[in-house]
Amino acid sequence: MVIPVLAFVGLIFIPIGLACIVSSNKVVEVVYRYDTKCVPGNMLHNKVAYIQNASIDKTCTRTLKIPRDMKRPIYIYYQLDKFYQNHRRYSTSRSDAQLREPKAAGDVAEFCKPEAFAANGRPIVPCGLIAWSLFNDTYSFARRNRLPRDGDHGPPPLTVSKRGISWPSERGHLFGKNVFPRNFQNGSLVGGGQLDPRKPLSEQEDLMVWMRTAALPRFRKLYGRMEADLVAGELITVTVRNSYNSYSYAGGEKAVVLSTAGWLGGRNGFLGRAYVVVGMACFLLALLLTLLCLVFPMKEEHLLLR
Repeated sequence: MVIPVLAFVGLIFIPIGLACIVSSNKVVEVVYRYDTKCVPGNMLHNKVAYIQNASIDKTCTRTLKIPRDMKRPIYIYYQLDKFYQNHRRYSTSRSDAQLREPKAAGDVAEFCKPEAFAANGRPIVPCGLIAWSLFNDTYSFARRNRLPRDGDHGPPPLTVSKRGISWPSERGHLFGKNVFPRNFQNGSLVGGGQLDPRKPLSEQEDLMVWMRTAALPRFRKLYGRMEADLVAGELITVTVRNSYNSYSYAGGEKAVVLSTAGWLGGRNGFLGRAYVVVGMACFLLALLLTLLCLVFPMKEEHLLLR
C-alpha cells in the first residue's frame, strides 16, 4: 500500500514543480543595488555622515538596460538587506488600536517607547519604531531610448502609480479613515519618511506596506506599478532620491527592483524546486521499497501474521 501512495505523490508533485519553475523563469526582473553607487566618492569612507548631512544633494541618476520584454503591469519594489523587521522589540513597537480608532490616539502602548510621546508630551500618531523608521527613498523613471516597433506612435510617460499597493483589509479595517498623523517625526531624532497630516492613515499606502513587517532580514516591499511595456534592450533612466539611512547598521544594502508577475506572483524558484525534490524523493523511496519486496519477498509466516 505504501509503494503506490509514494508513486502517486511523486507523480503529482513533479509536474507541479516543473510548472512552478517554468512560471518563475518567465518572470523578468531587473535588480539594481544603489546604496554604495549613489554615495559620492569623497564620502565613501563615512557614509553615515553623508546620509545625515541635509545639505548634500542625495539625488543620483543611473541607467538600466532591460534584458527581455516586460509586459505591463511592471511592479517596482525596494529591497533592503540586513534589516531585521522580525526583531521582537521592533515588530511589537506599534499600537493597532491607535491606527484604527481616532479615540484611541492616546492609547500609546508600552511597546511604542521611545516613539510614544512627542517633546510636548502629546502622543505620536502613529507611534512606535516601525512607523518611525518608514522607508523614504523615492524613484522616478524615464525612457532613454526606444527601439521602434510596428504600430508605435511615441512612448508613453513612465509614471509610477502607488494606488492599490496595500491590501484591501489594511485600507478597510487595520488603518482608520478618521485617524490622521499627529506629532509624527517631530522629535530631535528623525527616523525615516514623513506622512501627510492632511490624509487619513487609510490613504497612506506607503505606511501600510512598510508596517507589514517582514519575516527575513532581506525583503522586498512594493513601491508602485508602471502601466507600460518595456522592450528588450531598452534603456531606462532611474532617478533615485537616496534618503534612507541603511549605513548605520552592519551590512545594510538597498536596491530597486523592476519585475513582471506570473500566475504565482514574482520570481521564486524555491517553490518549484521543493516540489520536484519531494516528488523525486517519493519516487526513489517507492523504487527502493519495490526492490526490497522483490529481493526479500514476504514469507508464508509473514502472510499468516498479516
